[in-house]
Amino acid sequence: MANTINVDIVSAEGEIYSGRASMVFVPAAQGDIGIAPRHAPLLTTLKAGEVRVQTPDGEEHGFYVGGGALEIQPQRVTVLADTALRAADLDEAAVLAAKQRAEEALRERGSEVSLAEAQAELVRLAAQVKMLQRLRKTK
Repeated sequence: MANTINVDIVSAEGEIYSGRASMVFVPAAQGDIGIAPRHAPLLTTLKAGEVRVQTPDGEEHGFYVGGGALEIQPQRVTVLADTALRAADLDEAAVLAAKQRAEEALRERGSEVSLAEAQAELVRLAAQVKMLQRLRKTK
């Protein structure tokens, strides 16, 4: 157990993952972070992207987070996500269709509020597409 760290990933909908890990990778606001057991304490925000959890038995679990907060303690990682999905739950066709709609909304140049919403949605969807592409390559 000394070479593992406890990981909890939660969103407003509930707990997505809880278990032990040998390594965790998260999309922090200032860049990706790799977290090993006994990592220094840290509090930071997350950007939209993929959280990867490597278990002690060599398995890897992927999760999409739409932003949120991260707390690291030497023996615990807590991801408080705005939204979170298991990688297997992402629907590639729906993601690509939503991305196309967001790109069209940007081209139409509506109000400043709708423009900002479309840009934010496009960032989230681009992170999902990137995650899906990585998953496709590993299969």
